[in-house]
This record gives sequence, structure tokens and C-alpha cells, in this order.
Amino acid sequence: MGKYDAQTKWAAAHTTRVVMNLNHNTDADILDRLETVESKQGYIKKALRAYMEQEDKPQR
Repeated sequence: MGKYDAQTKWAAAHTTRVVMNLNHNTDADILDRLETVESKQGYIKKALRAYMEQEDKPQR
């Protein structure tokens, strides 16, 4: 088994690919923001975790 085969096998077992389409017109604000960050993946994951944390807090 070559290095590529091992990496592909590991990725298949340990990762999930999530894809979404963003519209140039209606999602321009999101696209503009994503262009300013170093890591789109890191930015989206951080934003989702912050949102989930806020959702989990009890309402007053």
C-alpha cells in the first residue's frame, strides 16, 4: 500500500466532507468575509462552535 492509498484510507475513515454553494448575489456578504480570512475552514468552524455555545446557554 502506497502513501497515497494510506492517506485516502485514513481520510475516508476519519473525515467527512461538507460542501455548500454560495450565491454571488444573495451571499456576497459571506463571500466577502471569507476572502479576508486566512483559513476559511477554521473561520467557519470557530463561528459554528460560538453559535452552538450560545444556543446551549439557558435563556433568561
